[in-house]
Amino acid sequence: MTSPRGSEIVAIETIPVRVPLQRTFHGSHYSMRNRCTILTRVRTADGGVGEAYNGDADAEQAEIVRIIREEATPLLLGLDGCRPELCWERMLPITLDILRDRTLALQAMACVDSALWDLVGKVLGVSLGRLWGGYADRLPFIAIAGYYSDEPGAIELEAERYRELGLAGCKFKVGGRSPQEDAERVRRLRRTIGSDFIIAVDANQGWSVFEAVDFARRVHDCDLIWFEEPCHWQNDRRAMRDVRMMAAMPITAGQGETTPAGVGELLTLGAVDYCNFDASWSGGPTQWRRVAGMAALAGVRMAHHEEPQISAQLLASVSHGTLVEGFLPDRDPIFWNLIANRPALEDGAYPVPTGPGWGLELDLGFVERYRAA
Repeated sequence: MTSPRGSEIVAIETIPVRVPLQRTFHGSHYSMRNRCTILTRVRTADGGVGEAYNGDADAEQAEIVRIIREEATPLLLGLDGCRPELCWERMLPITLDILRDRTLALQAMACVDSALWDLVGKVLGVSLGRLWGGYADRLPFIAIAGYYSDEPGAIELEAERYRELGLAGCKFKVGGRSPQEDAERVRRLRRTIGSDFIIAVDANQGWSVFEAVDFARRVHDCDLIWFEEPCHWQNDRRAMRDVRMMAAMPITAGQGETTPAGVGELLTLGAVDYCNFDASWSGGPTQWRRVAGMAALAGVRMAHHEEPQISAQLLASVSHGTLVEGFLPDRDPIFWNLIANRPALEDGAYPVPTGPGWGLELDLGFVERYRAA
């Protein structure tokens, strides 16, 4: 099906971006040395442009770009770019190759899907948060932080940085050391930062059920908003349910799921209180909004794994949206430097951009400086 001349897709462009970080960041069982993303533009016959940047894949970045250019684009040329659901369905065949990691195709779809929705918002002259529901105008902003460091006073110094940036809270890394050691790290943070600061913890699947419960009981009085991905991956859905029941602590997961069916299992098992499904890893805003509907019916609140340039509009559109996650500037120089019109935090909250589409103006000089290919 093609569209009349106007919003017919005539080109899809991709620019991979890679920014070397000043140091290596260590989580429970992983490390990160670069910050990466993919800028995608959809162009239409009447001169319309939708654009977005998505994802943080490093080693896989080139393959995701190739899939967009060589597989997704031929399926979309000539289609009406203002029909994202139709375009999303037309891209599905790129996920059917059983000889490669399906998540690479889903990330490619997410890049295109995000750019298509930006196009729709710009054509209609409305922000996507308003287009999708318009529930909130601002959301608390927390930084994914607390990466492991043996430098004396590192936690206390980082806490000062949180305050300087005006954050509402942080998501603190645990799971890489013993429950006792990590509990003490969290206690140090709470003592330093005070009681008026949101603290979540993220173990990145670092512990067994019993280790996770041990940790949770050691920090029961630290007023944590949630405990994210506490257990090893082998049977993590049931394991998280057990931790949730045994420790009486809110559990968050969903970023590791790439389909609504996977999230559905989290919901029906009673494994989570918050779902942080990642649109940029899992097919785009079209897919995230489906999952948000499922979560609403289950009484589970929605979060989003990082990607504030995408998550703010999504979370602001629904009544059960919660927190915008980002990073500190040294961990994500892209968010803090690529967005030329990035709104400043106000009392710990991120004002959701009000411009059409994603509402973002990008610094193209920054893009060219860190262009990966």
